[in-house]
Amino acid sequence: MFSLISNTYALSLSPVAMCLEELIPSNNSNFNLYSMLIRTALVFSTLLVGLSVPFFGLVMSLTGSLLTMFVSLILPAACFVSIRSGRISYFQIAFCVTIIIVGAVSSCFGSYSALSEIIEQLFG
Repeated sequence: MFSLISNTYALSLSPVAMCLEELIPSNNSNFNLYSMLIRTALVFSTLLVGLSVPFFGLVMSLTGSLLTMFVSLILPAACFVSIRSGRISYFQIAFCVTIIIVGAVSSCFGSYSALSEIIEQLFG
């Protein structure tokens, strides 16, 4: 399980690091050193945020339940219906509406679960 978490963290950190590395001139002889310093600073900054924000995992759970369902289920189905309106069958519309409803319900359950955990940690 640890390797899955570390690989996911490295994959999500890489685009940020690459954008910052583009600011370094490519003909710089210390490019590798600067690259390591940037990535190390990013790791330590996320560590500091994780340690300083109370209930960071629960806040990320709330954010994930809201945004992940929206981006992965609701938005694609809604965009498909919007783009292809008039050229899709009623079955496709019904299927997309079903996907949107499942995404909205899942998002509500996930948000409720995360909020109840946050409230329990704060007041319980």
